[in-house]
Amino acid sequence: MKLEEEIKSRFDSEYHKMAVNIIYTQYFMQRKVHVILKPFGITKQQYNVLRILRGQSPNKVNISTIIERMLDKMSNASRLVNKLAEKGLVSKSTGSADKRNTEVWITKKGLKMLEEIKPLILDHYKALEGISAEEAKVVNEILDKVRESYIAKDGPMDMTDFDD
Repeated sequence: MKLEEEIKSRFDSEYHKMAVNIIYTQYFMQRKVHVILKPFGITKQQYNVLRILRGQSPNKVNISTIIERMLDKMSNASRLVNKLAEKGLVSKSTGSADKRNTEVWITKKGLKMLEEIKPLILDHYKALEGISAEEAKVVNEILDKVRESYIAKDGPMDMTDFDD
């Protein structure tokens, strides 16, 4: 369905429509992921942290490394880690070199959960197979250019600095 029909709106320009379309599609895709993760009792931000930790496994990482790699820079990584630790999906300890630092690693339970989620997420992405690999490459290049255009205009954005 076309964006205009979906949200019952008109746009000032194709650029305006593109910006709204990116935001609307992002929320649409995030909602689908939310539905997949809900039975597992985790949020998409917690899922992102688990995936980051799986990528670093068996090594321990500190909170700042998690923040650096997170998709949603507005998330409170310390709070997310605490919630995941309460569920037994990650473990944490005081840093060996710096006692102010918290080291985090994924548990076997966390790895097992990610294995259970993986086929569901892969099935979710099958919806994108209506787009050819070449079209996907073009979309990726355009989205990279969108971010580059903002950086060229405004400079790098501190994604953690939001005044909501």
